[in-house]
Amino acid sequence: MGGLLFNVTTAALMMLMLNGGLTLLGQDTLRGRRIPWAAVGLTSVAVAGVITQLCWSGAMDALDSDPARTGWWRIVTSTFMQNGGPLGGAWNIATLAVIAALADWFWGAPLTLGLFLAGILLPGYVDTLFGESGHSTDPRNFAGSSGATYFLAATLSAALLLRVLRTGRGTDRGTARSAEHSTGRERLKEILLAAGVPVLGLAVWFTQSNGHGLVSVYGFALGAAVRAVTRRTWDRPAPAARAATVE
Repeated sequence: MGGLLFNVTTAALMMLMLNGGLTLLGQDTLRGRRIPWAAVGLTSVAVAGVITQLCWSGAMDALDSDPARTGWWRIVTSTFMQNGGPLGGAWNIATLAVIAALADWFWGAPLTLGLFLAGILLPGYVDTLFGESGHSTDPRNFAGSSGATYFLAATLSAALLLRVLRTGRGTDRGTARSAEHSTGRERLKEILLAAGVPVLGLAVWFTQSNGHGLVSVYGFALGAAVRAVTRRTWDRPAPAARAATVE
């Protein structure tokens, strides 16, 4: 029963973040977008990892992140190993493909790859900083791409929340009252959709020691920081535009 509840809450957290990513980009805008090459690359490596496991019986022992074993490469290679059985592996690869595509379309390929790498490396450093060790000693976390995928997905939820809050401050006061009411309801739904990620993440971490929840909180925090920085950079006019404005 405990394992079933763990899987249900883990899936619920992913669905929350997936819907946040779709809301951020707009579901109607997905068709016709460019090929998300970062997603293609990450998914291909994950599939190659599964093929390696099928062809080499010692792959997990050599490449997972069991803390009882040594090897500097394990923190990265373990991400592309799968230890959740056929269904768990299929879920991990499918969610990686979808989330990485959404992230690629929003963040761009370089930032997507950087955030995914942060999802691999950062949680371990933060856990060490705050003295958390339970998530790294759980055998379910010795391999699998889900941790980095949840981290990446949470960055999209953070970007959604910042966009909604920013849009809320810029509401046109001259719109009709009914339109304001409708917009207000939509904005509230989006706020709950985005803000629910760290709330649910912390809840499943404290109640189940579910590492997916904790890495989602980390991803949300980093995503908010990156979005705040990139927003300022993207909003800053180019030199030619500034010169034209001055003239």
